[in-house]
Amino acid sequence: MTLSQSLFIICLLIAASGYFSVAEISLAASRRLRLRQMADEGDARAERVLQLQEQPGDYFTVLQVGQNAVAILGGIVGEGALSPFLDAALALWLPPATAQTLGFVGSFLVITSLFILFADLLPKRLGMAEPEQWAVRVMRSMQVCITLFKPIVWFYSRATEAMFKLLGLPTMRDDRITPEDILAMTEAGARAGVLAAREQQVIANVFELDSRTVASAMTPRDRIAFFLRDDPDDVIRARIAAEPFSTYPVCEGDIDHVVGYVDAKDLFQRVLNNQALSLTDESLVRKMLIVPDRLTLAEVLEQFRQVHEDFAVIVNEYSLIVGVVTLNDVMSTVMGDLVGPADEEQIVRRDENSWLIDGVTPIEDVLRTLNLDELPHAEEYETLAGFLMVMLRRVPRRTDSVNWGGYKFEVLDVDSYRIDQVMVSRLAEAGAAAPAQP
Repeated sequence: MTLSQSLFIICLLIAASGYFSVAEISLAASRRLRLRQMADEGDARAERVLQLQEQPGDYFTVLQVGQNAVAILGGIVGEGALSPFLDAALALWLPPATAQTLGFVGSFLVITSLFILFADLLPKRLGMAEPEQWAVRVMRSMQVCITLFKPIVWFYSRATEAMFKLLGLPTMRDDRITPEDILAMTEAGARAGVLAAREQQVIANVFELDSRTVASAMTPRDRIAFFLRDDPDDVIRARIAAEPFSTYPVCEGDIDHVVGYVDAKDLFQRVLNNQALSLTDESLVRKMLIVPDRLTLAEVLEQFRQVHEDFAVIVNEYSLIVGVVTLNDVMSTVMGDLVGPADEEQIVRRDENSWLIDGVTPIEDVLRTLNLDELPHAEEYETLAGFLMVMLRRVPRRTDSVNWGGYKFEVLDVDSYRIDQVMVSRLAEAGAAAPAQP
């Protein structure tokens, strides 16, 4: 066999090995969501690739048989083609034994380098760049190979399956997509510029609905605007003017005895018709949705959907009112300031290293703003005020502070034992955690 014939055969073997490399990496790296999209658009090859991903045994058996056969043939042909010429060239300057040894080593290195570069690295880089496109391109030719090598495929596939069963290893790929997978994909999309940062945050907030309790989005008890059942007309009008909301709870005697709620639209309609406002009118007071304070936001959304309401009163285990929540409150946790209320923001950034935060701000929002993973004893509180109470082990007073995670949390204002404002400042030595300091 002449040198040109040997080199031609080596090129064919490299091309065959490269083909098997592309076929292997493209099937393994193909995304099922993208393949399903291609199949829905009418590409029958994508449907076949999806089926092979479910049962890839025969496919990979052909690949391994082909790759190993090509590698062995490449070694045999390459050594026989290049060694004599390298031996003859080196024999001009070296002893025959040394020239023969170095010729063999040189032939081995050249052939191995060619296969690594052109039959492995380059094809796999191409397959990783566009795995779905390459997978559908090689599908038909791989099906022909599977048919041609059916007996060999059958033998090795059965032997492999027997080994898997003997070792108790799984033979099916787990393609379940978890919330963590989706969040990782959206974060990667945001870093790549495919998703806007705000869009990625909205998606992350949606998945938080199952973990955040309703207390993190509610209006607390001391901020609830409500009516008593026997409030006269002038009191109702004055409260609407002072605290304009769309919905008001109606109570009997005190806030812990809610009998229903009244819609501001119904009140306005009566005002426009010059009718007196009286909450003793049963047609004006609607039935109230009551939910426990340990429900998650996702569960509250489901309750809203079932009863076709968008307003609920939240009670604790002692049947005391702790707050109210609306559909807009829940959606504000998802959409952020896109649908947030028109009142003052809960978190205001003062400068590069300090924030002014309302005490009732949900702790998840505080963590996100400060880029912290968690705060200590996280299971014991829902808000920033709760964090300070747990850390101080008492009701905080003005100027009380807590140092944690490289930040100083200082109480600025307390109103009737309720923490109104907290100043959060970045410490000079970030990451140092210090105990609470009165």
